[in-house]
Amino acid sequence: MSKLPVVSGRKCVKILGKTGFYFKRREGSHITLRKDDPFTQVVVPDHKELDRGTLRAIIRQAGLSVDEFVRLVK
Repeated sequence: MSKLPVVSGRKCVKILGKTGFYFKRREGSHITLRKDDPFTQVVVPDHKELDRGTLRAIIRQAGLSVDEFVRLVK
């Protein structure tokens, strides 16, 4: 298992965009992303640095593994 990288909320949004997620709406400091097939919705906080647990939960909800996410970061 790869070590989780330190990423910001906006960088996480860009990475998830590579996998088919698109911007749905923004409420305060939270960005909602959606993917239609299969239907998935993920909320990403727009923080300078995401906590490890928060990032791990976002990756899990997006249906990715940590290794896949790390490959997309590079």
